[in-house]
Parts: sequence; structure tokens; C-alpha cells
Amino acid sequence: MGELLRAIEGYEGHPVTKYALQMSPHVFVRPGELRKAEWSEIDLDGAVWRIDASKMKGRQEHAVPLSRQVVSILRSIHPFTGHGQYVFPSLRGAKRPMSENTVNGALRRLGFTGDEMTAHGFRAMASTLLNESGKWQPDAIERALAHKDRDRIRGAYHRGSHWAERVAMAQWWSDYLDELATMR
Repeated sequence: MGELLRAIEGYEGHPVTKYALQMSPHVFVRPGELRKAEWSEIDLDGAVWRIDASKMKGRQEHAVPLSRQVVSILRSIHPFTGHGQYVFPSLRGAKRPMSENTVNGALRRLGFTGDEMTAHGFRAMASTLLNESGKWQPDAIERALAHKDRDRIRGAYHRGSHWAERVAMAQWWSDYLDELATMR
């Protein structure tokens, strides 16, 4: 994990791709949600990203708490892409989002095979390590991943977002990633 994070920091490709790579491990969103992120959805001062229901697999709006590290990444990319619609626009034109292959291609260029890491693999990594930490309620982790309750009856009644815990978890996770990046 630390090796991957250090490799991302050393990425020498396109700056927009580097910012997408840097943000990927910190947020628990699907790769398509990340690449289609729009500036209009992001509140940097409130440290929240509200993804429109139309972009979500479950067709429900999803709020993502943003850690200090993610806000810093977004503030860093803003001078490059903040004048347009997409946070991570296509390298071929700002009117389209980044290609679905960009982050995976960058991971390959960094030397990580598809068996080692994919853009979607950041979600699995976060889920696994957050659950193994024992610090967070499984329901809060599932909400952070925008998963619906598999028990339909329970899901119909359990509508809490676990927001306060998710905000704390997002910051803990980013701090943990920073710690891993410094370990050799």
C-alpha cells in the first residue's frame, strides 16, 4: 500500500491524471463517479461532494465527506480545471469527463498490473482496511461506499447516513494513508 501511494506521488504524467490518482485512494467512490465529478457538486468550504443521483449506481444522491487532504488536492487542481464543468476533464477536450481508462492506464505505467491494483480496487482496499480496523460501524462503511442494504426489509427502515461517523472516518482514512505512504 505504501509503495503504491509513493508511486502515485511520483507520477510524472499529465497533472490532471496525477490529481485523479491522488484522490482515488482517499474517497470511496466508483471510478466513474470520480471521473465524472463536476465542480458544481463540490463544496470546498463545507468539505462535501454531493454526487447527483443520475451518476450513482443506486440512483440516489450520495454525499461524500472530504478530508483535509482531499480538499487540498481539489484546491490544487482548481487552477487547471476549475473554469470548466469537470474536475477531471478528458485530455482530449474539457467538455467530456476523463476517459474510463485513464486511471487504470496510469496505474499500469506506474508498474502495477491489473491483478495488483485497479481504479475500482481502491474501494475494495478501503472497505477491507476500514472494516479490519474495528474503529467504524459496518453500516457507516457501507454508506460511505454508497451500498444499499442487502436486507430489503432492514434497508426500507434504516435510512440513516451515519454522517458524523463518516466525516470522522474520511479524515482518519486520509491520515492513515499519509502514514502508510511514509512507511518503508
